[in-house]
Amino acid sequence: MFATLAGKALVPVGLAVTGFMVVCCLVLYSVIREDLHRGEIVHATNLADTILKSTRYAMHKSDRETLATIIRNVGEQRGVDHVRIFNKKGVVTFSAKQDEINRQVDKKTEGCIVCHKEGVPVTNPGTMQQARTFKNQNGMGVMAITAPIYNEPDCSSSMCHPPAQKVLGTLDIGLLRSELDRSLAMLRVQMTIFTLMSLILTIGGVAALLRKNVFLPVHRLRIYVESSVHSDSLPEPPPHLPHDLDIIATVFYNIKKGAADSKHNSEQSDDKSSS
Repeated sequence: MFATLAGKALVPVGLAVTGFMVVCCLVLYSVIREDLHRGEIVHATNLADTILKSTRYAMHKSDRETLATIIRNVGEQRGVDHVRIFNKKGVVTFSAKQDEINRQVDKKTEGCIVCHKEGVPVTNPGTMQQARTFKNQNGMGVMAITAPIYNEPDCSSSMCHPPAQKVLGTLDIGLLRSELDRSLAMLRVQMTIFTLMSLILTIGGVAALLRKNVFLPVHRLRIYVESSVHSDSLPEPPPHLPHDLDIIATVFYNIKKGAADSKHNSEQSDDKSSS
């Protein structure tokens, strides 16, 4: 196959198109995955901000029952892995899971080490610093956001918290990544199908064009040359050949005709000499 003109023409084209499509699909998939991940972080951040605004009044009034109800209701929503609030000492004060309440949070965990890796905790982490991904106890992917609860002016003025205390606690909310993982898996399948279809159509189209414009004319020229070599007659070059192949056929025809004319003239001279 590789020794034929078709093999030498189609195999490099197929390999080049395949490599190009695979690289483009990988780059496109990585860009889409990154965009979806950023969108997931923005969604979790907005949800955390909504929870903080919803619980602000209950915090201001020290209404622990209402605050616990809000946290529990949010934790029962589909796609939410956990919702909890812990104080500045790292003790969980409110949680959608009752067994987590009054539990001490390890500051060396992935969600806490971002702010506590230095001697003085960071009070204003960026959005990307707040986000973290991990596997829960059930082996499911979770994307969590840790949002600091700041000491606002209305809190410090109510004599509940001293003005020097900048951070009162932290809200930790985790969202299951099952929907995102399902979307990415579907995207991989769709891009694989699209790549295969593009390869088939591209290589098929290139093969059809080469067959019509190159392979068939070359085959006709080959048949013409072979028949002319093994025949005493001198057939005309095949019509409607591409320009380059037509020049080759014409040159071969002229050479063959010149050789035939020379042979004919030589034979006539021999006849005259013998007579």
